[in-house]
Amino acid sequence: MNDAALPGISVITLGVADVERSERFYMDGFGLRHARPPKGIVYFKLAGTQLALFPRDDLARYAGVEPVAPGGFTGTTLSCNVASRSAVDALTARAETAGAVVVRAPETVSWGGYCAWIADPDGHLWEIVWNPKWDG
Repeated sequence: MNDAALPGISVITLGVADVERSERFYMDGFGLRHARPPKGIVYFKLAGTQLALFPRDDLARYAGVEPVAPGGFTGTTLSCNVASRSAVDALTARAETAGAVVVRAPETVSWGGYCAWIADPDGHLWEIVWNPKWDG
């Protein structure tokens, strides 16, 4: 299958308890700016996709599923590849200042990269990673 035929991800939507709190976190912690004005759902433009913040229970109803209690591992993580080890350190510190919980401090990992794990205010796990072999 050639790259043009591969499916893409246009929006990643996170169900959150408090949209305004999460909006502030992603603006302060990741430096994101709105892709569209907020109307109960917030959209941030990312490289090649968008990140949306949607009230958790409303998102579950929209999808036709029962909401799951926050705090446990959902089996989903998000990764943010950055340009250097120092960028991992800087983004981790910035996110922590904005309210993230550092789950694993920045460290060299077995495959040769350098990464940290953080949780946003709703417990969504992010890997902040520098991969010397990543070609994006």
